[in-house]
Amino acid sequence: MPSGTSLLVWSDYVCPFCYLALPVVRRVAEELDVAVSWRAFELRPEPQPPLDPDAEYLHNVWDTAVYPMADQRDMVLRLPPVQPRSRLAAVTAAFAAGVGVFEPVHEALFRAFFEEGLDIGDRSVLLDIATACGLDSADLHRALDDPALLARVVADEDLAARIGITGVPALLIRHEGQNYLLSGAQPFDIVAQAIAEARSGRGAG
Repeated sequence: MPSGTSLLVWSDYVCPFCYLALPVVRRVAEELDVAVSWRAFELRPEPQPPLDPDAEYLHNVWDTAVYPMADQRDMVLRLPPVQPRSRLAAVTAAFAAGVGVFEPVHEALFRAFFEEGLDIGDRSVLLDIATACGLDSADLHRALDDPALLARVVADEDLAARIGITGVPALLIRHEGQNYLLSGAQPFDIVAQAIAEARSGRGAG
């Protein structure tokens, strides 16, 4: 019987901490009977410039935070040689969700960027990812210009703005009409504790 608890996770495909949150969120869904819904977020939407892949700031973040967390979670991430915009990747994920293959495409987008260093802002790269996940590349080619899919991405971002989310990953626990927000790539124990508190009526909502 469903628990009545849901978890909305805002993420960006160019955010390493969002990829690092993936196994924790998957474990939450499997072990704690929580319905998970991933939502789109763009850390650097137009007209903001994308990050410089050679910036000292970026290397410092990876050296001090990303690589240590990846080691802790037994994941292999590499600092990508490119820093693309992520809107088309988000539209790709929205398309995949509509045809029932969100999970493999979602993970493949992260893996392509953070393990293979591919430019996930490039349409041809996205078409290759879709094909590898069993999608029809011609369907995705049309979907990338579908205003309804873009509207779905923008709606996710608008909801994040109304909630006050300014960074990702952001995890919104919903239980019996109450909301509980967690920020960052939290370990499983912290997320599980927050869910337990939400279910008991404790915590800030």
